[in-house]
Parts: sequence; C-alpha cells; structure tokens
Amino acid sequence: MNPAAAKRSLVDIALESLGQQLSTGRWPVGCRIPTEPELAEELGISRNTVREAIRVLLYAGLLEVRQGDGTYVRAVVNPGAAMRAISRASLREHLEVRCLLEESAARLAAERAADDDVARIAAALDGLAPREGETTEDYARRDLVFHLSIADACGNQALAGLYRYFSDAVRQSVQDSIRDEALPDPGYEAHAAIFESIRQRQPDAAGQAAAAITRPLLAALDRLLDKQQ
Repeated sequence: MNPAAAKRSLVDIALESLGQQLSTGRWPVGCRIPTEPELAEELGISRNTVREAIRVLLYAGLLEVRQGDGTYVRAVVNPGAAMRAISRASLREHLEVRCLLEESAARLAAERAADDDVARIAAALDGLAPREGETTEDYARRDLVFHLSIADACGNQALAGLYRYFSDAVRQSVQDSIRDEALPDPGYEAHAAIFESIRQRQPDAAGQAAAAITRPLLAALDRLLDKQQ
C-alpha cells in the first residue's frame, strides 16, 4: 500500500471519529478535549495521526488551542460529512475553491511575504519553466509547489492549511484542465505575473494575476457544461 495513501486514510478515520464525538455531544462547545496521547490510545492510532486530524479541525475553526491549558471545542459539527462531500465535489467546484484560495493567498502574500518567502516563490517559479516530454502529473506537481509557496507566504496559517488540505483536489483539477484541450492552459508567463506582483508588493495586481489563471478555466468549463445540457 502506498504509505502516503495509508496515512491519509488514517487521518480521515481519526477525523470521522473525532467528528462523531463532537456531533453526539460528548464534547460540547467550551469543553476541553482529551490530550493527544489519550486520544491516540482511545482511537488505537499514532499521536502523529491524531495531531494531523486535530490540525485540520483547528484550521476549520472547530477547535481552538488555549496556550498552556489545552484544546477546546469552538463549534460542534461532524467534519466527516464535509470531507466526504469534498471528495465527491466536481471539477467545477474544485476550481471555484481554488479561485478563492489562490486569489486571497496572492493578495496577502503581496502584503506580508518576507524576503525569504519571496525567494522560495521565485525558486518554485523557476521550476515551472517548460520541460520537453514531461507528463501532466509532473507539471501539476510543480504547479502545486508554486501555489503552496504563495499560500505559505500569505501570513495566514488557516488559509495555508486549507489550501494544503485541498492540494490533492487542486492537483487533479490542474491535470484535468491540461488533458482537456477545450480548457485554457495557463503557462509560465501567467504564473510569473503573480510572482512579479508579489515581489513588487502589489496586492491588487497579485490577486488579479491569480484570477487571470483560474477564472478563464471556470468560464471555459461553464461553457462546456452548458453545451452538454
């Protein structure tokens, strides 16, 4: 079994189990949840897996960490259903989420990115230079590295965490858009425009450059869907 796939499956199982505890009222709003070692023992999984599941719930706003006091419930909802809905979402829905996250991340990165962040984005952009004979999977992987470097530079851990969580769906959406000749294929120059706007500290331009990649994909996909109806 692929180790990464197994790890994702264990995190999903942990999310489902923790979500059940929230939705059934075992841990009401304002309650402190058990510690990571206690949850790992209860669920029969590793502390690292529990930690990743809790991190997802923190990013989703369901839990909060009170320094020196523990992790508390902020909202009661079963995230398992949301995760299953995400896995069943269409290409159009994935692209729409990608639009929102990438445009926001680009704007914030232009405002907040440190010099080291800008250097990492530049390195990721260099990795997007055209390569002869590459597969769509290879390009999609490098494209994701570029956008993740922007998300990590935006100064908002919640947004970066959500983008990282959606990374598999984003990678698939990129591959699908490349395979379908009817959809526009944003290349190096389009990505370079995002970087230049971030480097020059121009939030509006950065958001617009990100939108210039994702919005045409949405518009083209909508036209294809209309023809199929």
